[in-house]
Amino acid sequence: MLRLDPNAPEPFGEQLRRGLRRAIAEGDVARGEALPPVRQLAADLGVNLNTVARAYRDLEREGLVRTARGRGTRVVADRDAEPLPATDVRARVRDLLADATLAGYTAREIRRIFHAELERRMA
Repeated sequence: MLRLDPNAPEPFGEQLRRGLRRAIAEGDVARGEALPPVRQLAADLGVNLNTVARAYRDLEREGLVRTARGRGTRVVADRDAEPLPATDVRARVRDLLADATLAGYTAREIRRIFHAELERRMA
């Protein structure tokens, strides 16, 4: 389901949160579907269980999942959820562009990546 990159600049917890968020947004994990138990996912990914628990808590604060004692963590948001305000989307795009620029990508490379991902998502 998810892969973590030990060479990535962001910590495993952030990689995990982003990966799960993306899986929900792309419909790979549907509303009502259970996420793997914390211990299982931590073992599968080779990370500390607190890393997984923190990622799940962050997703719960975002309103994407809900955890119920004894019943696990389930997706509660779906692709048809209330859209983010345009100002939030713009801020995220600016952050992404700053990250890509600092990583050495040119404007042409960023455009190519963006268009490829947009085409993949809309296919």
